[in-house]
Amino acid sequence: MEKFLNDAIQKQVMDVLVDLENPVAILFFSSKVQQCEYCIETEQLLAEVVDLSQKLTLKIYDLEDDPLLANKFHVDKAPGFVIAGQEGEQEIDYGIRFYGIPAGSEFGSLISALLLVSRRHSDLNEPTKAFLSGLTKPLHLMVFATPT
Repeated sequence: MEKFLNDAIQKQVMDVLVDLENPVAILFFSSKVQQCEYCIETEQLLAEVVDLSQKLTLKIYDLEDDPLLANKFHVDKAPGFVIAGQEGEQEIDYGIRFYGIPAGSEFGSLISALLLVSRRHSDLNEPTKAFLSGLTKPLHLMVFATPT
């Protein structure tokens, strides 16, 4: 399969990934049972990104073969992946999930998420942190993007 990232884009991404502070793991989930359109392409794209920095790792799982792990990380669709902090053998879940292939404008969101998790803090301002600390029930926030 042809590469997604040409030499110029690889160089741009490497220049950005230099700012990664701590290791980040991408936990990718495909499926042998679900109709998994873009699973192969998503895995390839993630592998190409991971190859651009020693601070990134890609771990590949299957929803049906690894149901406990998928449940632990709340992944129920494929292709789906988690951006997690990596501390030794432990993944730190910051709640960041992607479903589908992060192509087009979503590619920038992927790179931003990698940088954010690598810093281990959100950059939220104090009023926002205060508001969020006052929440008393779990909040499930989903952001949808469609290709244009």
